[in-house]
Order: sequence, then C-alpha cells, then structure tokens
Amino acid sequence: MSKAYETVIGLEVHVELATRTKIFCGCSTAFGGAPNTHTCPVCTGMPGSLPVLNKAVVEKAMAVGLATNCNITRNCKFDRKNYFYPDNPQNYQISQLYYPICRDGKVEIEVEGKKKFVRIHEIHMEEDAGKLVHDPYTDSSLVDFNRSGVPLIEIVSEPDMRSADEVIAYLEKLRLIIQYLGASDCKLNEGSMRADVNLSVREVGAEEFGTRTETKNLNSFKAIARAIENERERQIDLIESGEKVVQETRRWDDTKEYSYPMRSKEDAQDYRYFPDPDLVPIHISDEWIEEIRSKQPEFRDEKRARYREEYQIPDYDIDIITNSKKLADIFEDTIALGAAPKKVSNWLMVETMRLLKENVMDPEDIKFTAKNLAKLIKLVDARTINGNVAKEVFEHVFAEDIDPEAYVKEHGLATVNDEGALKTACEAAIAGNSKAVEDYKGGKEKALGALVGQVMKAMKGKADPGSVNQMLRELLK
Repeated sequence: MSKAYETVIGLEVHVELATRTKIFCGCSTAFGGAPNTHTCPVCTGMPGSLPVLNKAVVEKAMAVGLATNCNITRNCKFDRKNYFYPDNPQNYQISQLYYPICRDGKVEIEVEGKKKFVRIHEIHMEEDAGKLVHDPYTDSSLVDFNRSGVPLIEIVSEPDMRSADEVIAYLEKLRLIIQYLGASDCKLNEGSMRADVNLSVREVGAEEFGTRTETKNLNSFKAIARAIENERERQIDLIESGEKVVQETRRWDDTKEYSYPMRSKEDAQDYRYFPDPDLVPIHISDEWIEEIRSKQPEFRDEKRARYREEYQIPDYDIDIITNSKKLADIFEDTIALGAAPKKVSNWLMVETMRLLKENVMDPEDIKFTAKNLAKLIKLVDARTINGNVAKEVFEHVFAEDIDPEAYVKEHGLATVNDEGALKTACEAAIAGNSKAVEDYKGGKEKALGALVGQVMKAMKGKADPGSVNQMLRELLK
C-alpha cells in the first residue's frame, strides 16, 4: 500500500520597491536603460563610497508590514551579508538579519471556498544585486549593475502552505496588497516580484518536517505551480526509493520543466553577518507608524463590499475590476466624471479585456485615462455615435489615449441624423431585398436584421441602428 504524503511550503518573496532612487544612493531605479548607466560609486561598490539610507524605502516597507498585520520593529538596523558573486559589487549585501523592520504578520487566503491564514515570519529591507548576462557565442558573462542597489523587501512566510493553489492564492494576495499601496508594480516578468519556494514532503500525520529544498528562478505564477508539482514528485520518488532528500538550492528551467541543483544550502553563519558599520540604526516612532497607517488605501476586500452596495454591478464584474488597482482607479474615476457604473464596467470587462489579451498586456500597462473613457460613453449616450463606431474609436483611445470627441469630429464619424437620407436608404433596402421583406411579413423577425444591415452599409455605418429599425418597421407596416 503506497503512503500518503503532505507537501509543506514556505516562501521568500522579493519585491522591488517603487522608489525613484536606489536604497543607498541617488541613482535611478527605472527598469531597462543601457547597461551600467544607472550607476555611481556607491552602487558599484567603489572603495571609500558611503551609503545613505533612502527614507522612502523605510516608509514603503512599513506600509507593507502594516497591511500584512505585522509588528513594526521600533529600533532596527542593517547588517552585512558576506558572499562573493560576480554581480555583487562589494562582495557583501546590505540586508537585515538581527532586527528586521517587520515581524509576526499574517494574510488571509481563500482556496476552493476555504479560508486560512498564512503567517509571515518577517519582512526585511535589503539591496538588490546586479545582473549577469550570459553570452553563449563568446562563452562569457557580462555584468550590468543598473539593478544593483535597487531597494528590496523580502517577505518570509512560515511553512504554512500545503499546495500550489495555496501558494498562488498567497502570492496574488500579496501582489494586490502591494500594488494597492503603490509600493511596487509587482511585475514578475520584469523581476520586480520574485519568489523562492522552500518545499519539503512528509507522511500525512507526521509531526516533523522533511528535508527542504529551495527552488529559484521562478518568474510567473504558472512556473511556480509547475515547479512545486515537479519538486513534490521528485522528493516523493527519492523517499520511496530509499534515498535521502538533500538540503540544497535548485534552479528551475521552465522550458524543460526540470530543476537542477545550484548549491548546497547555506546557513546564516556561512554568510558571516555583522552590523553594517556605515549605517546608523533606525528609530521608528509611534507617530511615524501612525502617519504611515493613516495613508493606507482602501484595499480590495473593502472595495468589493463597497462596490456591491454602492454601484450594484455583478460580483463577476467586481472581482475582475478590483483584481487590478489600475482598473479599479479607472472605474471609479470614470464614474466620478458622470458615467453610469454598469456602462463603465461593460467597457472595462469587454473591450478593455479583449484589447489587453490581444496586445499581451497587464491592466497595469493601460495608458488611457478615465477622462477619455467618460467622453466616449457620453458620445454613445447622446447617440452622437453608434455602438460599432464607439468600438472603433475605443481602439484608438486604448492605444493612444486620444480625445474621442476630437477624433469623431476629425474623421466624420458622427451618426447621420438626416431623416430624409435615412428614409431613402430604408426604401432602397426594401426595394432591393424582396425575399427578406417577404420573410419578415411572413412572421420571421430575424429577416429585419438583413434589411438593417443593408441600410447601415448604405449609410457607411453612421446611422443609429435603433432609428433604422424603427424606420423600417414603419415603412413595412
């Protein structure tokens, strides 16, 4: 009889904070840029250069800590984590081991209707390393220090998750909290949110944890789920065949769906931590904490409850819209400009989601403003343009955030309200489509659609379909 196993998972989530400058110098944190252009003596580890702490990093770390129910460490400090690696310019990383800024938090997740808490052991601040670019043609590696010194928080969970589904639910909850705070854009594809998975298996009912491994190089939720399933099966196969699981760091190759060992897992003593002598301790007063707490936004769960009561739109719409801070902001701002909630929701749920999918974009990449969406809805409400023209105009609003009123005027897209021209087009459609006329008079309601289509074609799409429908019915009586 085969044994039943339980998976035990904890995460270390690295998040790049959305500050304009790096954690210990004034260099830009903007993503991209030519290699080694966002650098200075401090973030490239030049001898004699001294770090100066960016206050915004502390405030964003505190905001995330408060939103995840952590205790804020009133007196915290930085430590040096010593290791040699080519993308680590000083041969140490400034981090927090002994007194991290946030401790003992928790977030609630829901999987298949069941709720549970995932505990957060700590959140600490640190600097990011540079980036190695491997060139297979010259068989060499190049170093880009643009990312070196970009501020990070590392969110370390307790081993409270038991499945890939719970891990994804936890990561999605964290990502939404952090995006709503404006603390980071959390784009996994750009590396501004990265997760390392600590995983072990044990027999169901066992008290002790098994030997854990840490899996790195996970840059999408799908890759994380695949890596978890793969590592679970690998460890069970080892145990079943009488072999031991080795505590090590493994690298996930998502293309091959395979992981391989990188190094044996180090303990804290291997890094020879000691307090950083160049940075003073940080004292966080109660007043400072309350100031940060007072700026906390309305989070997703509160928004969902308010939307149900205030806007009375379907739960499905609410879930999609509140799943992105950007969509929620556009939704609320467009309503504030006078548009009806359900109409705004329809534009976001249908056309916006379609164009995001077609352009392989995230909602956070949306460029159009609430102002121009409100103008477009107003044009449709006033019957200045019909639905089909509105969709055409919206494609340009989505791509370039053009002013829809100016675009409609410039391209002559306004609905033709000339009753004489409309009547002439309807009469011509009736005269040229005797079969459709006969079918309609014989009780086939759908036959009217063919006549409407002919009129719209003759009017170059600039007629109001409702008016066309009404005119045809009157002429066919």
